[in-house]
Amino acid sequence: MKRNVLITGASHGIGKRTAFRFASAGDSLILNCAHSKEELLQLQKELQEEFSIKCLVSIGDVSSPDFVTQMFWEAKKQLGGVDILINNAGISHIGLLSEMSNEEWERVMAVNLNSVFYCCREAIPHMLRKKSGKIINVSSVWGTVGASMEVAYSASKGGIHAFTKALAKELAPSNIQVNALAFGVMDTRMNDCFSPEERQALEEEIPMGRFGMVQEAGEAIYQLSIAPAYLTGQVISVDGGWC
Repeated sequence: MKRNVLITGASHGIGKRTAFRFASAGDSLILNCAHSKEELLQLQKELQEEFSIKCLVSIGDVSSPDFVTQMFWEAKKQLGGVDILINNAGISHIGLLSEMSNEEWERVMAVNLNSVFYCCREAIPHMLRKKSGKIINVSSVWGTVGASMEVAYSASKGGIHAFTKALAKELAPSNIQVNALAFGVMDTRMNDCFSPEERQALEEEIPMGRFGMVQEAGEAIYQLSIAPAYLTGQVISVDGGWC
């Protein structure tokens, strides 16, 4: 049965590969990004041509509650509502906490954590009416173990973990599953900041000896979307055995 899937932060990396995976299953998509408009439009074109699916694009910042409300209104108007919500949008910040500005802290929290609240709040009414739905939050192992020089990022992801567990309990009686995937170091644009030496040092710490691939992330997200209903409230690590 075809489902309507909304993916935030879909223009590249994990979001883009996840879009390909759901499109290959025939699902209809609502793809969002804040800045990479041309990349997202190109992705829409590729998916429609290759898989002949319905694919909407929504350009805007999911840290804005007004934009999120409009995005879900369009999804309802065009497709009838969102059956699967994938909260993937996120940004990082590397630096000493003592040197971080108020604006930088608030921006990380707004994009990484507030957006999850805004999107879930809009998605839940449709799922409640259907008595079914999946919410998948894309997170990080840093939300569990913390990362030096990435305190704000770690805090935002730790917030997602608690949010996931609490919301899963709230929605379980309505047959709506809420889970998170805590990814390890993935081979994405976000991790281009590492020098070759830093990358090698990280790879040596990971039991599998390499960074994760976006194809693996997309497949993990898809598999969680078809998991049994009894699987809810979990933060599942996908990290090559690292943490």
